[in-house]
Amino acid sequence: MSSNLLVNPALVDWNGHHGLPRFDQVKDEDFAPGFDAALGIHEAEIEAIASNPEEPTFTNTVVALETAGDELSRVSSLFWGKAGAHTNENIQALEREIAPKMSRHYSKIGMNAALFSRIDTLWEKRKELGLTLEEERVLERHWKGFVKAGAKLAKAEQERLADINEKLAGLGAKFGQNVLGDEKSWSLKLSGEAELDGLPVFLRDAMASAARERGETDGYMVTLSRSIIEPFLTFSTRRDLREQAFKAWAARGQNGGETDNLGIVRETLSLRAEKAKLLGYENFAAYKLDNTMAKTADAVNSLLRKVWDKARSKALEEEASLGGLIAEEGKNHEVMPWDWRHYAEKLRQRTFDFSETELKPYLQLEKIIEACFDVAERLFGIKVVEVKGVAAYHPDVRVFEVRDRDGSLKALFLGDYFARSSKRSGAWMNSLQSQHKLPLKNGATGELPIIYNVCNFAKPAEGKPALLSLDDARTLFHEFGHALHGMLSDVTYPSVSGTGVSRDFVELPSQLYEHWLAVPEILEKYAVHHETGKPMPKALLDKVLAARTFNAGFATVEFTSSALVDMAFHTRGAVEDPMAVQKEVLDEIGMPASIVMRHATPHFQHVFSGDGYSAGYYSYMWSEVLDADAFSAFEETGNAFDPVMARKLKNNIYSVGGSIDPEETYKAFRGKLPDPQAMLKKKGLAMVEELSGSDA
Repeated sequence: MSSNLLVNPALVDWNGHHGLPRFDQVKDEDFAPGFDAALGIHEAEIEAIASNPEEPTFTNTVVALETAGDELSRVSSLFWGKAGAHTNENIQALEREIAPKMSRHYSKIGMNAALFSRIDTLWEKRKELGLTLEEERVLERHWKGFVKAGAKLAKAEQERLADINEKLAGLGAKFGQNVLGDEKSWSLKLSGEAELDGLPVFLRDAMASAARERGETDGYMVTLSRSIIEPFLTFSTRRDLREQAFKAWAARGQNGGETDNLGIVRETLSLRAEKAKLLGYENFAAYKLDNTMAKTADAVNSLLRKVWDKARSKALEEEASLGGLIAEEGKNHEVMPWDWRHYAEKLRQRTFDFSETELKPYLQLEKIIEACFDVAERLFGIKVVEVKGVAAYHPDVRVFEVRDRDGSLKALFLGDYFARSSKRSGAWMNSLQSQHKLPLKNGATGELPIIYNVCNFAKPAEGKPALLSLDDARTLFHEFGHALHGMLSDVTYPSVSGTGVSRDFVELPSQLYEHWLAVPEILEKYAVHHETGKPMPKALLDKVLAARTFNAGFATVEFTSSALVDMAFHTRGAVEDPMAVQKEVLDEIGMPASIVMRHATPHFQHVFSGDGYSAGYYSYMWSEVLDADAFSAFEETGNAFDPVMARKLKNNIYSVGGSIDPEETYKAFRGKLPDPQAMLKKKGLAMVEELSGSDA
């Protein structure tokens, strides 16, 4: 590697534990010169490929592109990892500068006429090249990528597209920073039993830790971290405080001033619409859906509306039940969004005779991590072992080795589990390094995947165990499912490695993995009381399993309304008043006043903090159709760890990345494409008569 061209070689020469970066040797001020040098190296590599006097071949063009930019990938993965999980003002300032600079760089590559000519030549004669299926997919990905980057546009249009992409990159960076800014700046300090009434010990401990982190020497702090705000809304008996906290949570990105996101949303939608038109698409949704399983906005909306009607009916039934509890208490207020979680928890206690507080002592973070690893070993034969004393990017981050059945090193995994003010909200998986088998210019062949999970669980008080909610436990399994997609990857080319699949397929491995949390033998082994070590009583376990579809109407309405608004934005084009469009969509579908979108427009980071899930938030549900059907394959064998199905799952889903068309790889695993009925049944939204005679 040409690390001598970089100010700090540690940015690219990763010589830590089994090739892990030496995070402790990289300083914030190293990134700006590091990016400049790495961009220059990549530019030179691209020019060498484009100006190669030899006839284009798959090796001298496509393979060369696949391995170019290694330094830039390394600097980028370190920087964006820190920007998301442990940021500060210096990193944020650089992020606003780097995002448009990177956009300019990749626009220039995408519009390199000589380079595209080589790719286009190979594309036109692809049937004569004797390519493997994976190589055909890689070539197709590069060719379509260049076309979508404007390679076929006239010069003036190319320049306008580059300008649009640069502006969008800057807007996306600012959007995410604004949401984090609102989350960091708001808190509600509580003291005295009257203000703490109803709050269980685990939540008080988390709120005390949050207060200490924010410089308070005493008291308890409600913050907008989901791991604190949601349980606070669930357990607090103080309706006035619930309303205050909820309104702050719902208003992120819409508070006026420097962190207000509405102007960013308006400009983003306008630029995306213009970009789609430049590239010959009817709208931005058509542009984004072009290379997905869904393919069209009509197909997406058809699924969403089918689910919406059932979810809304179910949610209204749930609301009526909550209203009954309010009336029983002698109160006469309507069910409002800050009431729902509180009364839903009371209803769950009454219906299933258990509460979140009763369940939580059995869901220790350490044990759920062990459960995650055990499921992976039972299904895929891998062993995950923690390595102590290896520095990561924050003291809370833990490092693990992932080894195959024969003991060989398969991957490195980093787990970053606790919320902090320097971390954006939510949970995600990402990679520092993706698996592939190509020879590199440093003499190595292939690379070991280095994958990390980021979560935002409440950090416990010193000496106490971290206790999770059932949703937290599902989140941990979900993100480790993504991690497995990266770690079990077994492809040749980096661009189709691991999660390099279509957006509406990428959630399948993660959502599917969640199912194993609820397998009785896993809960029986790992859901043990943090004080006594005794397993969860069978009576409680049975209640937990029976309650899996409780509150499904609420959860599905929260999600589906967000997905429908996302699709409306990106099929309409430029929007003058985003909040008016949001209201129009919600009014038209009959959004209950007691529920809000899971992600309202001003803090909808999936869609506006970059365009990863723009016109793509639906993909969680699309993948849910797949995952419900996929787990049914195990249920049909009578063994959640059936070795034949597990082998098919690994070979056709988790290891092939994007090297095979997702429809084909799913059919190779399951023998058919799924019907939405399995997903509706899993959610408790399907009617018995609708299921009779179906394949689900």
